[in-house]
Amino acid sequence: MNAPIIDPLQGDFPEVIEEYLEHGVMKCIAFNRRGTLLAAGCSDGSCVIWDFETRGIAKELRDKECVAAITSVCWSKYGHRILVSAADKSLTLWDVVKGEKVTRTVLQQTPLQARLHPGSSTPSICLACPLSSPPMIVDLNTGNMNVLPVVVTDLGNGVAPPPKNKQSDVTPAFTPTAACFNKYGDLVYVGNSKGEILIIDHKSNQVRAMVPVSGGAVIKNIVFSRNGQYLLTNSNDRTIRIYDNLLPLKNELGALCDLDKTIDEPDGVEQLKMVGSKCLSLFREFQDSITKMHWKAPCFSGDGEWVIGGSASKGEHKIYIWDRAGHLVKILEGPKEALIDLAWHPVHPIIVSVSLVGWVYIWAKDYTENWSAFAPDFKELEENEEYVEREDEFDLIPETEKVKESDVNEDDEVDIVTADKDAFSDSDMSQEELCFLPAIPCPDVPEQQDKCVVSSLKLIDGNNSGSPLSEEAGQNGQAVNHASSPLEDDTGGTRVKRRRKPSEKGLELQAEKVRKPLKSSGRSSKVKSKSTIDQEISNGVYGDDVSD
Repeated sequence: MNAPIIDPLQGDFPEVIEEYLEHGVMKCIAFNRRGTLLAAGCSDGSCVIWDFETRGIAKELRDKECVAAITSVCWSKYGHRILVSAADKSLTLWDVVKGEKVTRTVLQQTPLQARLHPGSSTPSICLACPLSSPPMIVDLNTGNMNVLPVVVTDLGNGVAPPPKNKQSDVTPAFTPTAACFNKYGDLVYVGNSKGEILIIDHKSNQVRAMVPVSGGAVIKNIVFSRNGQYLLTNSNDRTIRIYDNLLPLKNELGALCDLDKTIDEPDGVEQLKMVGSKCLSLFREFQDSITKMHWKAPCFSGDGEWVIGGSASKGEHKIYIWDRAGHLVKILEGPKEALIDLAWHPVHPIIVSVSLVGWVYIWAKDYTENWSAFAPDFKELEENEEYVEREDEFDLIPETEKVKESDVNEDDEVDIVTADKDAFSDSDMSQEELCFLPAIPCPDVPEQQDKCVVSSLKLIDGNNSGSPLSEEAGQNGQAVNHASSPLEDDTGGTRVKRRRKPSEKGLELQAEKVRKPLKSSGRSSKVKSKSTIDQEISNGVYGDDVSD
């Protein structure tokens, strides 16, 4: 972690493409909390779960009712559920271990993004951002929808939210709005088309604070860092802005209510702005002052130290990496394919990007071998040197070890009960987290086995007519010429028997074995000449008993 201090140009961020994943046409990706599983939504409506350690497919979730492209995927807090939104206006909640569909809800508009409530282990509440309507809170169990306000109206007595459970009043010409939960899910942060960040209590459906964004451009993306300390927005003015969250991470809603009581401004927009100024503070702005490019899928690194954004230019697969101080530290250039989605690994310095053709590229750090890191006394040599051994190097107990005293106090008690603090401080130790999926071997299909048997027999039957294995004849499958045919059908017709032509030396040995019984019986070996016996052996008169 001290690498940036030693060399500012070195950091814990990826540098090269290490590997790529290919399975259909993938559109969007999401890591689980630990980064051990990667979910990818495909254009055919399926959701593929990759084991990120082995780079193999652990499970594939497919719904027969959904054949449209997946627009977003989201893991639950402990990884037991996955929420999938599709272009057919559906929201599907899956049980990851069983691979079964828990529930399915159909909206009136296509959801561009859907996020599960982060504060529950088995959430049934989600936040959906449709294409042409305001964000809404959807109860996946009951199907109830609560439309969130996206515009603050100063009526002198507060904010007038839109009616609940009604989407017909929304005008068709509506700019897509970005929204996200805070760390524990008690508030929703909405970025609207007027360049404002609204902080909404989704249970009471009231706007609690408002933060105007400089420039007033449409906010396309809004996302929190993993620790909830920073908020990122991506606007149409081609600028990525980072805000510092001034509210306490726990019980943000209670802190907002306390702020509201301390401000003496009359109810209305000015009060919301005063409260918003005490909630978010502009920390940094990122933009490309030369090309003025638009950004796609910006996000934080797992530890929140780095900010990345993908180029929205066609035919470019570029990823820009900034440190939180605002310095551009790296530009990753990939293949000539447009970039459509990005994700940073929660733990390791790894970036995963999705190209327009549907491939997933894995960017990792280019490590160089440093053998001294494994052995502190290891010395790297520029060229060969003659080694001079020490006097006591091969002694059973070297003198250096006899003199050396141990710095360990053997009287101190070693604590083997207390566990170290988990990197994920908000983990519930009583809740079992899903980090890996069991590997289920695919059973052999009988049809494939039959195809293998048929193909092997065809190989024996002789695709190569000149090979010895192809010399088979006869209408009934029997060998016509035993001397030249190595295959001979057995009596059952299913087994083949290989028979080879005896050599000249073998014929002589067989002739000797035939002559010996003739001599012992008192019959003269002249009864039959050598050539006659050899001819009979070659014709199989004496059977298979006479062998080499």
